Amino acid sequence: MSSFTDLMQQLWLTTGIANCSWGQALMMGVGLLLLYLAIVKQFEPLLLVPMGFGAVLSNIPIAEISGPDGLLGILYQAGVETEMFPLIIFMGVGALTDFGALIAMPRTLMLGAAAQFGIFTTLIGALALNFIPGFHFTLANAAAIGIIGGADGPTAIFIASKLSPDLLGAIAVAAYSYMALVPIIQPPIMRLLTTEKERSTRMEQLRHVSRTEKIAFPITVLLLCVIFLPTAAPLIGMLTFGNLLKECGVVDRLSNAAQHEIINMTTIALGLSVGSKLQADHFLNLQTLGILLLGLIAFAIGTAAGVLMGKVMYRTSGGKVNPLIGAAGVSAVPMAARVVNKVGLESDHHNFLLMHAMGPNVAGVIGSAVAAGILLAVVGG
Repeated sequence: MSSFTDLMQQLWLTTGIANCSWGQALMMGVGLLLLYLAIVKQFEPLLLVPMGFGAVLSNIPIAEISGPDGLLGILYQAGVETEMFPLIIFMGVGALTDFGALIAMPRTLMLGAAAQFGIFTTLIGALALNFIPGFHFTLANAAAIGIIGGADGPTAIFIASKLSPDLLGAIAVAAYSYMALVPIIQPPIMRLLTTEKERSTRMEQLRHVSRTEKIAFPITVLLLCVIFLPTAAPLIGMLTFGNLLKECGVVDRLSNAAQHEIINMTTIALGLSVGSKLQADHFLNLQTLGILLLGLIAFAIGTAAGVLMGKVMYRTSGGKVNPLIGAAGVSAVPMAARVVNKVGLESDHHNFLLMHAMGPNVAGVIGSAVAAGILLAVVGG
């Protein structure tokens, strides 16, 4: 009878219920919430499904799936710590994105630049948190946290891996979470800062952009990067390479692979890797909560700055620029542009802003990469 009791006790100790802490249960609940938002609410399912599932997997007790020898741990080490996944994602984004709207309306570069304001204000905010007991962020930590404001997951991972690898997991989770929650975070800010008349502004149809211009644009951007900011070359280089594959018209197989198989496989691996950092023992601490709060503030400031610059352009253009497109200056492509289009349609059911919003949206991608290069040059150096 004693041996049977010992056997049952031993079996009980191998179950998940016996070994699951409250923190692991909580973080599995967070993972299920992400899956709910992705599947039911359809908030960027390509990001949230692998992230949410990765969060559940990483908090299963005993399994050690996210450990150094576990599948998710190996994926993280191979693709996130080495910066490979974010750079491949940038190539895919370049191959999927039409830069024509930015070429047709180059002044929207100002909107992409304005939306990066949140990055640098949050850097100061992160340093200010050091006055609160329990926080200790170095200048490099603050720079890596600030980049979350660009709403660009790959760039956030790239910078964090170089400047603040110890905070990489929390920064990656925050960046991708806020990217996915663009439809929730941005609209209230956009409505608060604009009037009904401004939101109803109809913009003129964009001019036709020639194939020659589309081919020359990525090459020109890369050359400018080489001359003025080589620290941003990895990100800008992969973005422009992907776009050149799309626009040159002679490598359709490579372009299709970059747009489909390659970016899809990398998105799955990256999503699971980021989700694996939602482990209770690493995530549930004061510094991580501070990073999440600062990231939200950074994203809100970036959105607001873009809209305010849009209002300036609205006034200076004589009411020809809808200030809503400034919100697309954050680099969540094409989510932010879709949100702009949706909010615009609420004020005027015949006012389609998607193509106009793609200009600042693409500018935001370039802007976040430039901001990353500046931070690397100043802080990393």
